[in-house]
Amino acid sequence: MPSIGNGYVANGKPNSQLNRAAETADLLESVQQLIIPFIKAADDAAAHRASGILGLDANGEAQNILIDSQKPSELVAKLKFLLPEEGLGKDGLLQSIEKLLKYSVNTWDQGFMDKLYASTTPVGVIADLILSVLNTNVHVFHVSPALTVIEKTTTKAFANLFNFDGPHAGGISCPGGSGSNLTSLIVARNTLYPETKTKGNGKRDFVVFTSAHGHYSVEKAAMITGLGSSAVWAVPVDNEGSMRPQALRELVLLAKKQGKTPFYVNSTAGTTVMGSFDPFEEISKICKEFGMWLHIDASWGGSVIFSKAQSWKMKGSHLADSLTVNPHKMLNAPCTCSLLLGPDMRIFQRANSTAAGYLFHRGDDEEVWDLADLSLQCGRRGDALKVALAWLYYGANGFERQIDHAFDMASYLFRLLEESGDFVMVSSYPPPCLQVCFYSAPGGKLTSDKTVNTSRTQRIAHMLVGRGFMVDYAPGNKGSFLRVVVNVQTLEGTVEGIVKAMVELGQEISS
Repeated sequence: MPSIGNGYVANGKPNSQLNRAAETADLLESVQQLIIPFIKAADDAAAHRASGILGLDANGEAQNILIDSQKPSELVAKLKFLLPEEGLGKDGLLQSIEKLLKYSVNTWDQGFMDKLYASTTPVGVIADLILSVLNTNVHVFHVSPALTVIEKTTTKAFANLFNFDGPHAGGISCPGGSGSNLTSLIVARNTLYPETKTKGNGKRDFVVFTSAHGHYSVEKAAMITGLGSSAVWAVPVDNEGSMRPQALRELVLLAKKQGKTPFYVNSTAGTTVMGSFDPFEEISKICKEFGMWLHIDASWGGSVIFSKAQSWKMKGSHLADSLTVNPHKMLNAPCTCSLLLGPDMRIFQRANSTAAGYLFHRGDDEEVWDLADLSLQCGRRGDALKVALAWLYYGANGFERQIDHAFDMASYLFRLLEESGDFVMVSSYPPPCLQVCFYSAPGGKLTSDKTVNTSRTQRIAHMLVGRGFMVDYAPGNKGSFLRVVVNVQTLEGTVEGIVKAMVELGQEISS
């Protein structure tokens, strides 16, 4: 019989009393017995990473903590995930959670080096738990007073780091970097061309500029706002993957010559593939010359602002009109946690505010406290709490030490790859961000055949999963190359192990 829950007895008649606190305590205790071993397994497996092969369980069997890899059809059969007519109660819930953990990628494992995020942290788990308990919509101050204050305090502190230091500097949380970038584009258009807020794009043929290595979310934003993806012009990059300011200027002049309206430049701090940082000061001069909005997509690389050794890469960021930073990337906050920052939040309100008297009850206070009045969202989770509690727990100095460690690991990975003599590097040294790109080339000899290089890259990426490592790859001039991402929790042994594994696999493929 299904267990009793949420104040209802088994026959569907409401109980006269609620028992949610005891029920929650019981479920938390049971779920904890599943998730703590899940995390501990990743911790224990870290000791085996330096070997470049899988560790052994208590029975001497090889075990892959990172993932129990299955094809989609196989996974459907094994999960047997169905939504029932009658609730399955606690036992059914725990069985499903157990399967979910078993067949999910364990991002806590050191071998997860695939994306620009990794596991969260213990304090991140607590933050997510608190948000779930509160279940508060951070749209108006009236229903979310504490979380509103925390978001405004946190985003202002972040804004100040980038030298947005005016009295109205701050930011808002958005559902991921793509959401932040989209919001910035709408704020830019509605601010520079106020009539578009009510009348749309009209007869203006707008043009958006972004680095050729910029994130695809800029094209998505152009599609959503009715500009169309063809309105996004890619600006050529230099050999390091950074936007070429002169090329930007030439494209702006070309757009104007064609009767178009160039209005928005998306520059990048930490490009997705190469980890490059654009020259913000030079780009800002061009934006000011032509009256364009400068946005910095610092989703990945923006958190270097905490590090005295790395923050120079953000030189000129204070010149931006808006800036995206994702603490769920470099700072390992829980997904998703993205902040859109700016020098004056009153501009955000003017661009996004609508007359919703049933929701926003504005007073005489010049400060905006109803945060949904600044964004595209009404329903808003208190995502800023995820990085706020981490900042409280580790401190800014703790963030700096973590980031510096991660950059040390990226440089260490580069050196080991280069010293092995079996790889051709694509990234420069030291790596600009936390990703190292390279080709597998035993003996240092890389064929000119792109198809061969791509096939080799894909085979190594696939075979690494069998050794407990996940990496990605991207297209390059000589075929697809491997991309390995480190994070603030990556250990030296992990770096040594993945290099050892790739050397062995490369030689195995060549034999």
